[in-house]
Amino acid sequence: PDLNNSLLGVLMRFRKEPVAFMVDIKQMFYCFKVRPADRNYLRFLWFHENNPENEPTKYRMKVHVFGNSPSPAVAIYCLRRAAQAGEKEFGQDARQFVEQDFYMDDGLKSLPSPEMAINLLKRTQDMLAESNLKLHKLASNSKEVMRAFPSEDYANSLKELDIGINSLPMQRSLGLLWNLDTDCFNFQVQSDRKPCTRRGLLSVINSLYDPLGFVAPVTVQGKVLLRELTANLTDWDSPLPVSNQELWESWKDSLKDLQYVQVPRSYDLSVFSDASEKIIAAVAYLKTVDSDGDCHTGFITGKARLAPQPELTIPRLELCAAVLAVNIMETITEEIAVKFDEINFYTDSRVVLGYIYNEERRFHVYVSNRIQRIRRSTSPEQWHYVSSEHNPADIATRPIAPIKLQDTIWFSGPAFLQQPKTETVAREPYALVDPDQDVEIRTHVTVLNTTVSKRFERFSVWSRLIRAIGKLIHIAHSYKQDPNNSTPTCKGWHCCELPLSTDTIHQSKEVVVKAIQREIYAEELQCLKQNKPLPKTSTLQKLDPFVDQSGLLRIGGRLIKADLSSEEKRPLIIPGKSHVALLLIRHFHEQTHHQGRHFTEDAIRSAGYWIIGGKRRVSSLIHSCVVCRRLRRGCETQKMADLPKDRLSAEPPFTHVGIDVFGPWSVSARKTRGGFAENKRWAVLFSCLNIRAIHIEVIESLSTSSFINALRRFLAIRGPVKQIRSDRGTNFIGACKDLQIPSNVDGKAVERFLSDHGCTWTFNPPHSSHMGGAWERMIGLTRKILDSMLLQMTSSKLTHEVLSTFMAEVTAIINNRPLIPVSTDPADPFILTPATLLTQKSGTNLVPPGNFEKPDLYKQQWRMVQSLA
Repeated sequence: PDLNNSLLGVLMRFRKEPVAFMVDIKQMFYCFKVRPADRNYLRFLWFHENNPENEPTKYRMKVHVFGNSPSPAVAIYCLRRAAQAGEKEFGQDARQFVEQDFYMDDGLKSLPSPEMAINLLKRTQDMLAESNLKLHKLASNSKEVMRAFPSEDYANSLKELDIGINSLPMQRSLGLLWNLDTDCFNFQVQSDRKPCTRRGLLSVINSLYDPLGFVAPVTVQGKVLLRELTANLTDWDSPLPVSNQELWESWKDSLKDLQYVQVPRSYDLSVFSDASEKIIAAVAYLKTVDSDGDCHTGFITGKARLAPQPELTIPRLELCAAVLAVNIMETITEEIAVKFDEINFYTDSRVVLGYIYNEERRFHVYVSNRIQRIRRSTSPEQWHYVSSEHNPADIATRPIAPIKLQDTIWFSGPAFLQQPKTETVAREPYALVDPDQDVEIRTHVTVLNTTVSKRFERFSVWSRLIRAIGKLIHIAHSYKQDPNNSTPTCKGWHCCELPLSTDTIHQSKEVVVKAIQREIYAEELQCLKQNKPLPKTSTLQKLDPFVDQSGLLRIGGRLIKADLSSEEKRPLIIPGKSHVALLLIRHFHEQTHHQGRHFTEDAIRSAGYWIIGGKRRVSSLIHSCVVCRRLRRGCETQKMADLPKDRLSAEPPFTHVGIDVFGPWSVSARKTRGGFAENKRWAVLFSCLNIRAIHIEVIESLSTSSFINALRRFLAIRGPVKQIRSDRGTNFIGACKDLQIPSNVDGKAVERFLSDHGCTWTFNPPHSSHMGGAWERMIGLTRKILDSMLLQMTSSKLTHEVLSTFMAEVTAIINNRPLIPVSTDPADPFILTPATLLTQKSGTNLVPPGNFEKPDLYKQQWRMVQSLA
């Protein structure tokens, strides 16, 4: 969160008393450490031992750094906690100084006397020192305050000076130049040459840092020039025309005179406002009366802004300036801890005063909203009339050279503020002025031609539009009721709670369709009413349209004798590009529960509407429908992770193995009196993760013991393995523990399995079958081949021996698949297969000699197996 104090408020309070000082907290961000758990968020790379020739090393910041978004909020919060901790010992005013008069790490304060300033500074220094925070860079307009502290606590530009002899230099206080000797704010204008483009002009204007609005009459003139001179420029870097460059250079050259402007830091209050066609402005002063009865006034703050566009009447601009004056007053009263006995506002517009004092007449929304804003914070008795020559805000609304600004009443206010308060004079009445008789009001008329369809665009639901039109029809009918009826249901303008009748809803639909047709198809309607042919360019040419008794356009055609409803035979024509068409399509799309285009189109046609270009418009709406996207969105494509190291290492076959079990199959175990007893069999697939070869072993159960036997047979044939990967099947977990193989099941190594081989077992995370894709793909191929074999089996029973042979044949088929695409070049060498790498032999697996045909399926088992394989 933004915990910082208001910059405007800190600067206002800084000008409150005669003795002012500013201090700084040394390396405030570095004074607060980051929790160890959060330091990884502040990692960065830098050269080892600060030597660019060394490799970059990872470092972590242990303290908060500049540029990190949370750092200011953390530092301010910790600073205030340090002030809260020291409040009991060092005083409440020391805590308030830290909490209210610091902007980030800069503290600015003003007090009535040097003694009070010295006392507060020393207590604040000691309080912050308790939290290892050092208060330094002291600068003050009082040499007595400066001499009370050692030179090492001075601001950098003051450390080498003899405070009693040397004059004090300029100091920057939150961006403003503060002359310690004269106790005035000064201005420094950069002399950099900027290009005469929109970007260059804006850069020069923004370089005048003036948060309190001291030179607002000058800066706002630059903004006016920026708006006027760049109105026709379409690019930020396009040069200004030569004629405009002279105006800009003239204003820019006058800025050097701002160095002679000096604004006293201390001040004493009234708020003035004014406006012109281009600028609205307001300026505030504070007035005090001393013990001798002498009045003193001083400049607090001023604001000048460009007038809103498009241009408004002068009275409305004056009203906007009055609102600006109220905003300034609220800012001052909020930021300055002073209870004002009286707050007065001055304007040179009698029309605005008439608005504020009015109690009878109602105004347009624009005027009414601003009057309510003014009267919410002020009372009419606080507003007074002042002539333009005595209104300092008038200076900011017209061009003025910087060299002349010092000689105006902008900084001091009008002379009557320095006069003692006289008895209250009766207020003259401020009557509302007729625009035709007020020379101050310009004739200003804005005409906006809005069609009925534009009003329909305020609705996003078809049923709401129909209900709104229906209520208007209902109210219109209530005015036409028979006056002799003593008990009318509804009378005059009212908010009716009764449901709309079917006839009213039907009339509402006709009103909407008729309005949109008259706007889009005015020419076609005119031709049809005069029995003239339609224009050849009309989109209705092929629809044979006609106008019914209600004046609505309907489709003709040859279905007049069809056994259909009148709406289906003669549907209403709806322009496809209209907002009404969009509302209809959305309505019927929701009625069909977000089905496809054909469902929606059928519902629209059945309701008696024909939308021009309806297919394209329906498809477009369905494509952008949020509900349809949510229900029928395609699956996202997962970005594949890098292959594990064991998939890429060049090692002997079956060094890294993936395992999985699949099945079962029913096999005939033994012959009984009632037939054959059947048992289940499963298969364990071992997939080499390097050359993609497989090895299959048949097992009798899913028990750990049965799986271990299959694993031993595999190791006896293929040799030792370094790593086994699998899912978390219970038989795999049990085998891993029984064989004492190191695994990652519980994160600690158990006793080693066959330490001579150094085998480890890696289990995939739960519910992550996708991580075993390397062997799941092999199981899929195996099942396809087995399904093809077993589909051709007849009544012959599948035995354990036959199933084992099948698995061996499947293994041979899969291991003889090509690892790379088969080339059509006859000069290429033999095809590379997993079997080639396993056996170091070329060619496919040889089958036994002889011909094997369908009759062999009914003979010996070996012939059946070879025939199927």
